[in-house]
Amino acid sequence: MDRAAFENLDDPKRVIKKLQFSHKEMEEKIQKLAKLLNGADINLPEWIFSKTMRSARIKFCDYSITRVIIILGKLGNWRRVIQVIEWLQKRERFKSHKLRHIYTAALDALGKSRRPVEALNIFHAMQQHMSSYPDLVAYHSIAVTLGQAGHMKELFDVIDIMRSPPKKKFKTGVLENWDPRLEPDIVVYHAVLNACVRRKQWEGAFWVLQQLKEKGQQPSATTYGLVMEVMFSCGKYNLVHEFFRKLQKSFIPNSLTYRVLVNTLWKEGKTDEAILAVQEMEIRGIVGSASLYYDLARCLCAAGRSHEALKQIDKICKVANKPLVVTYTGLMQASLDSGNIQDGAYIFEKMKEICTPNLVTCNIMLKAYLEHGMFQEAKALFEQMSENANHLRRNSDYKMLVVPDTYTFNTMLDACVAEKRWDYFDDVYQRMLYRGYHFNPKRHLRMILEASKAGKERPLEITWKHLTDTDRIPSAPLIKERFCAKLEKDDYVAALTCITNNPPQDLQPFSKSSWLNLFKENSQRFQTDTIVRLMNEASNIVSNSSLPNPTLEYLMQSCKEFLFATDLSAADTDSLKNVFTVESQLVIANSR
Repeated sequence: MDRAAFENLDDPKRVIKKLQFSHKEMEEKIQKLAKLLNGADINLPEWIFSKTMRSARIKFCDYSITRVIIILGKLGNWRRVIQVIEWLQKRERFKSHKLRHIYTAALDALGKSRRPVEALNIFHAMQQHMSSYPDLVAYHSIAVTLGQAGHMKELFDVIDIMRSPPKKKFKTGVLENWDPRLEPDIVVYHAVLNACVRRKQWEGAFWVLQQLKEKGQQPSATTYGLVMEVMFSCGKYNLVHEFFRKLQKSFIPNSLTYRVLVNTLWKEGKTDEAILAVQEMEIRGIVGSASLYYDLARCLCAAGRSHEALKQIDKICKVANKPLVVTYTGLMQASLDSGNIQDGAYIFEKMKEICTPNLVTCNIMLKAYLEHGMFQEAKALFEQMSENANHLRRNSDYKMLVVPDTYTFNTMLDACVAEKRWDYFDDVYQRMLYRGYHFNPKRHLRMILEASKAGKERPLEITWKHLTDTDRIPSAPLIKERFCAKLEKDDYVAALTCITNNPPQDLQPFSKSSWLNLFKENSQRFQTDTIVRLMNEASNIVSNSSLPNPTLEYLMQSCKEFLFATDLSAADTDSLKNVFTVESQLVIANSR
């Protein structure tokens, strides 16, 4: 009895207690770990990721892993969810009793992030182990994800897996009668209907109704609503009305059902009937959703009844979650899509009284003005946005002031080119570069060339300086246009500098034939004596250089051929003798 094993344990000081965390402390550690993982670099090496997981100093069990995945899913970090699953799969010491729950949480997170392919990979991984084999909750999750993405074939594959025994044989042990086969329920069939909406396959809706009939299941109000959506997406408007009548016989239509009906009447051009349908819904005491009133308002805008549409704003505000600016922008866009620029402008002005238009709204209105030939109105809007940029003092100002972006500048530049307003084009282009937006050859090169040929050389010059300051090499068309612009002013030295300071790597755009075509196309811009002096200067550069310069040699040859096709004065003929001497020397040097 004196041995330690038989000592009295009533004394609390002799009892060794294991440190335990309360549920609150555990949750705080999990939250901290999830936020740490969410903020880390996505290309985190595996060993650093493992170190980060261990730094949480928590016991990784089914609950803690599931909670981390759920939090990451809410944060939208689906890549990190997959990384946690991969890390879990490599931990041989991890003993899970509810591995299926962890995978199902990952399926849900990937579904909310609209990642159907990754979710399908997780689903296939679940079928490899008995402890993680999908149950009804997992089937619901993957079916909804695939249905929302419109992956019809993959969804039917999941239904086949659901009805079939496992392809892999498991050691069931005491669970000899284990049978994971399940029959699709209403949730799975609704997922099929969602896929039919995306794929616009109205036959699939009738297949779902047939399956429910064979199983003795009555379609719900949601089922009929989804069937109506399928028919609407396929343009079967008569069937939308038919299923709406069937729905009314057994159920009370909900707000989403009325929304499909309103959109159908909108497409049929029956605006008054759409208003009556919503009034009938309100009489029945059904609370309309924000999307219903929003679609009704857009229907009215498309019909040119913007004043009535704005009256729906109060109803939208009572149930809406989205900012008002989004609602107004949608109404404005509906008016513009119907070709009603006046109503669109009216809504835009009314919007300013309630909320501040955002950049998307202003860009839509700017584009609409220009498409309808209202250049002065577009110019006024652009000037207002540019003026806002001068009042930016802190980051919070961006929430209140709308300033031009690259789309705004490009839209105005396109309009200036189309209207041949080169003075304003020059002004807008300078502002774009000043605001930090770069020259884009695919978008701006054509504009710069047209402006230069129209007599506006400044855009070309500031583009050249912009490229030089940013260590970018000008393209061949830009070099040639600046060459022609300098030559037009009889500044042949500066014209040659365009070539000598930017020696081309590709000689094809600067071949003899290319130079000759350039001279012929721009012959009205040059004086004959200017070409002669250009040849003389080019010959001097070539003769004083120890290295060959194919670009200048091709230039001299094309100039010679171009001049021989014109009438030269005696003075010009004498000045060319020096050039011919240089050419002879080049021929002898090349023959050696």
